[in-house]
Amino acid sequence: MANEQNLIPLNKRTKSEQREYAKKGGQKSGEVRRKKKAMKDTAKMLLNLNLPDSDGKEKLKELGVQEEDLTIQTAILTNQVEKALKGNLDSAKFVRDTAGEYIGAEEEKEEVEKYKVSIPAKDIPPAFINIYRDILNREHLEYWLLGGRGSIKSTFANEALIDILENNPNMCAIIIRRYTNTLRDSVYAQTEWTVSQFSETFNGLIDTYDFKISPLEVTKKSTGQKIYYRGADDPGKIKSIKPPKGMYIGVIWYEEFDQMQGMNAIRKINQSIVRGGEDFVQLYTCNTPSSKQHFVNKEKRKVKKNRLVHLSDYRSAPKEWLGQAFIDEAEYIKETAPAIYENEYLGNETGDGGNVFENVELKEITDEEIEKFDRLYKGIDWGWYPDPFAYNNMHFDSARRTLYVFDELRCNKTSNENTWKMLQEKGVTNEDLITADSAEKKSIGDYKNYGAFIRGAEKGPGSVEYSMKWLASLNKIIIDPVRCPHTAEEFSEYEYEKDKDGNVITGYPDENNHHIDAIRYALEKIWRRRGQ
Repeated sequence: MANEQNLIPLNKRTKSEQREYAKKGGQKSGEVRRKKKAMKDTAKMLLNLNLPDSDGKEKLKELGVQEEDLTIQTAILTNQVEKALKGNLDSAKFVRDTAGEYIGAEEEKEEVEKYKVSIPAKDIPPAFINIYRDILNREHLEYWLLGGRGSIKSTFANEALIDILENNPNMCAIIIRRYTNTLRDSVYAQTEWTVSQFSETFNGLIDTYDFKISPLEVTKKSTGQKIYYRGADDPGKIKSIKPPKGMYIGVIWYEEFDQMQGMNAIRKINQSIVRGGEDFVQLYTCNTPSSKQHFVNKEKRKVKKNRLVHLSDYRSAPKEWLGQAFIDEAEYIKETAPAIYENEYLGNETGDGGNVFENVELKEITDEEIEKFDRLYKGIDWGWYPDPFAYNNMHFDSARRTLYVFDELRCNKTSNENTWKMLQEKGVTNEDLITADSAEKKSIGDYKNYGAFIRGAEKGPGSVEYSMKWLASLNKIIIDPVRCPHTAEEFSEYEYEKDKDGNVITGYPDENNHHIDAIRYALEKIWRRRGQ
């Protein structure tokens, strides 16, 4: 006997009940679609299998069918053609439909496509086409979208978020900014605009979403999926989020994430909300900070396999999106304040004029390149704890005034005997000259006892200043950030000392320069010979 409660019409139920039934209906329809797709894929696989040896196979060959086309599908079609020739109307319809003349083919196509929502081609900023493909294929977990003003990175992030949710009915999303009071007029409003834009291509899409102010969230009516908006200044509200049953937060977007309190704060938030599910996408958007010391710039220089860093600027955005006034202002700043233009409009980290080495280039140095280096230089800066033992191997191209740093060793609380063994594992032999800090005479003596070919750097008055100026004067200092992550970090972030008012003063800080010192020692004979 039917439950009377089940007989109540949907329009007579409460709003919460309607939403629950809509959610269940969406989930059920999604499940049915997935099963249908799996069945279709299996059928296609079976039909494309090679036809086993049989009389039927020889018969098809006699009819002129090529060997590569002898599939189960071809055999079935041939059988149906024979039946159709004998007057079987069902077989005739089958052959007609297979030939692509099915009058309902277009209707069926539309039925399939209405469930597939993707970013309309007209709305994909040109600079983000490859990024969009990368996201579709889930080639990375983290997508760092950096750049200058007007680069449309936030627009794309919102588009990608909606795209992902539309095609993953068990996913929810959260959009985070540093301060809660900035959410409504920025990312929330942008979500509404994005869905409205999508509706121009996917008619009525905006009507499938429910936009609420209190609490600030967006709900997909048919599935119950939610987009949450939270400020990092209220971590309790982030931790308390509980997606609808059977769903999880699969998309996290940090807007203006340079305003966050560093990577540790971001990691703590991720740890509190990333649970359940197997498919995740993390989006990080902000204008590139000018300072090389900013945590965003420091972090982006680290190599992380599941992270893709993308830089864009206003020049790749459609002009009609920006307006002529924006472009005119950008060109004015370009002419009158080039340093500001480089950072604010092109998204390059420019520093504040305090960086010692403006000639550093971080890029891969291949094995093929290393094999061609005709002379190598090796240096050591001794250390125990907290200062580390630092070693570097490098090549100097005197004709091009370019230094290539392609190997490093860095460790704490490691004996001289063990560091020498570790260098031997790296291929250092008793015939390779090493120049080391001469202040550690015992360590140099130990290495000589192990059989190492080692000498102490000469140092002397003015040696630090001479060597630093010489390194800074080179055309390029190329450092492989994968092979030499600590060296890359030191050279990229090393700045002149400043007074309490921020003015540059004479001298080089004696901190975070262990690999810099190892390189100075290794190249001592070159920069002393040059008289610089």
